[in-house]
Amino acid sequence: MPFIGNQPALSYTSFAKQDFSVSATTSYSLDHPVANANELALFINFVRQEPTTSYSASGTTLTLTESTSSSDDMYCVYLGKAVQTVNPPNASVGTAQLIDGAVTKDKVSNLMYPAFVAYRSPSSQSIPSGTNTKAIFDAELFDTDSAYDTSTGAFTVPSGKGGKYNIFFTIFIDDLDDQDVLLGIIYKNGSATTNPVYQNQVFASKGTQNTFLNFSSVMSLSDSDYIEVYVQHDQGANQNLRAPHSHFGAYRIGD
Repeated sequence: MPFIGNQPALSYTSFAKQDFSVSATTSYSLDHPVANANELALFINFVRQEPTTSYSASGTTLTLTESTSSSDDMYCVYLGKAVQTVNPPNASVGTAQLIDGAVTKDKVSNLMYPAFVAYRSPSSQSIPSGTNTKAIFDAELFDTDSAYDTSTGAFTVPSGKGGKYNIFFTIFIDDLDDQDVLLGIIYKNGSATTNPVYQNQVFASKGTQNTFLNFSSVMSLSDSDYIEVYVQHDQGANQNLRAPHSHFGAYRIGD
């Protein structure tokens, strides 16, 4: 339908209502100023009153032609004050109402938090043979929520940030011999994860040489869960977890 002026935005409208504490009087104060009685729908004992005949109104003053009693129920609806908002009610918008590409990365940036990357620096860590040893990554590249502890090597899920996390690490060990095994394991809440998805191992190639082990997987973590990286090799002698090539990190990817 044609109209003059700017096209109004779609909105959700509700009329403001005021309940009165009644007494034996004809004068009451309004929460919102009005121009005249026609901008109010006044109800006494659930019966609508006739404007200008039963009451008058100007500004924030409401005047009745007859006094009320303390037992009366009285309220008004502001016909001239429609409360509007362009925000739809909670849980009322579905994916069909969203334009493709309308949600930018700024709107979902918190989805990827917390996130951290820690690494071994400046010195290497000695790793004994034949036993699981916790790797301490004692320096940080970044840590969005201060959730990684460089002294204990543990990442703890902050309150309200439980969900699925992508976890990754790289282990660089000195001088493994031909077919020596290098094993990396994610520990959760102080215990080794038994699922092979959260472990990885490599065999050293021919000759004595430095060996890399890379790991990446997704794990469900709850608030206050903590994870650590443990390392094991079977070379027979202590070997070094090299700095700065060894690192450990994680970031939240969703619920």
